Amino acid sequence: MNFVKGLMLGSTAVLMATSAQAADLPLKAKAVEYVKVCSLYGAGFYYVPGTDTCIKLGGYIRAEYATNASGMTETPAWNGNAGQQNRLANQTIYRSRADVNIDTRTATEYGVVRTYFDSVFTWTSGDAVAGGSLGVYFAFVQFAGFTFGKAVSQFSTPWNGSPGNITSNLLGGDDTSTGVNQVSYTAEFGNGVSGSISLEDQSSYRQAQGVSNVFNVAGLGATNTAATWLSGAGVGTSYTAGTQIPDIVGKIRVDQAWGLFQVSAAAHQIRASYYNPSLETTGHPDDKWGYAVLAALSIKNLPTGPGDTINFDATYADGAIRYVIGGTSPNNFSMFGNNSIPGTYQSIAFGSAVDGVFTTGGGIETTKAWGIRGAFNHNWTPQWATSLFGAYTSVDFGSTGGALYTAGLRAAVGGAASNFTGTPNFNIAQIGTRTSWTPVKNLTFSGEVLYTRIDQNYEGVTGPAVNPGSTKPVARYQFKDQDTWTGAVRVQRTF
Repeated sequence: MNFVKGLMLGSTAVLMATSAQAADLPLKAKAVEYVKVCSLYGAGFYYVPGTDTCIKLGGYIRAEYATNASGMTETPAWNGNAGQQNRLANQTIYRSRADVNIDTRTATEYGVVRTYFDSVFTWTSGDAVAGGSLGVYFAFVQFAGFTFGKAVSQFSTPWNGSPGNITSNLLGGDDTSTGVNQVSYTAEFGNGVSGSISLEDQSSYRQAQGVSNVFNVAGLGATNTAATWLSGAGVGTSYTAGTQIPDIVGKIRVDQAWGLFQVSAAAHQIRASYYNPSLETTGHPDDKWGYAVLAALSIKNLPTGPGDTINFDATYADGAIRYVIGGTSPNNFSMFGNNSIPGTYQSIAFGSAVDGVFTTGGGIETTKAWGIRGAFNHNWTPQWATSLFGAYTSVDFGSTGGALYTAGLRAAVGGAASNFTGTPNFNIAQIGTRTSWTPVKNLTFSGEVLYTRIDQNYEGVTGPAVNPGSTKPVARYQFKDQDTWTGAVRVQRTF
């Protein structure tokens, strides 16, 4: 009996203790917050748990291989060691790239608030074994029609510099496919018609790279050697001042089922530092304004097949050269080839694309340029597609600016001993084709061939003892048009 009594008392104590612990627990566990699909902005968006913000993650992995390119894949061999065709140039260039982008959108009483970020991690032949580079393409906020941050320029077309190609060096127009810092406003008028106004940073895309956006041809100093001129780098000294006023850009676009029509305009301030860039007491030329205009047309639903398109744009610039020779392409070109004049070592074609030139005590003489660019894109089947694309670019220094440039060049490459005539004006023609195969969704194999020709306007030969730099010997060189072929293959998986 005592055993039974003790067992009952012990059981009662255990039950009471268990009840006391249970009383401390919540009556019902919270529901797990599962990620929910957000259908407001298209496929791929999900709600951030606990918020009304929708997010989409995306990107791609890309592998590229190019032959006879300049420094990076798909870039023609038009300057540097590749332009010289010497043994320091990589005849085959490899590149691997990973792209990650984040898109967030939130509905508010003012409309959708959007943020967008796009970054790339790239390894290219010549980088360290486990090195590479980081690129920030886009980082912007959009609110109530405004865009703040790094985005495609309002001047650019939707295809930028790739109306049908994979190369990023098709000239003849604007290309800001990796973003320009800006403050812009876009108004939607309905029926696919919109208008934009923008203040855009000119310090990267809009200023000539590798050489200043203006240069001084007077006072030939140590940097003003034949090597700098014949490498396509002008006098080799930067006379570019800091930016004062951002580029002012406007655009009108009609985007409908039949295609797209767009006109854009930009005002660009040209500023030089000083007549002697290291001494402010030497003075400077007055600031000057340049401008650029663009017209673009895209036609869809062609009778040649479903999904076929024609993309075309034409651009003119005066003192705003990078709107025509833009994007990641260089603004100085130098290509060597075979000679046909006895006594010369080789031939050369070169050109410098700058906003203007000046001489000490004088004003800036602006350069002018125009370009056309386009492509026909045809789908053979849902898996196979081919594009035929091309571009033509023309740069004109004008009579005064051309005379200043030629005087500096003549002094640099032999003075009176030089036997050449002509102007620094030049043209660049490009034509190419691309074929792609998409065996499964979002996996594409592409092959491309591009022909580039530089038509320069000097004739004759340089003076004796001219040094063109790099591995080229001191010798006489013939001025002559040059051309080159570039091939590229790309494999890309988009997610």
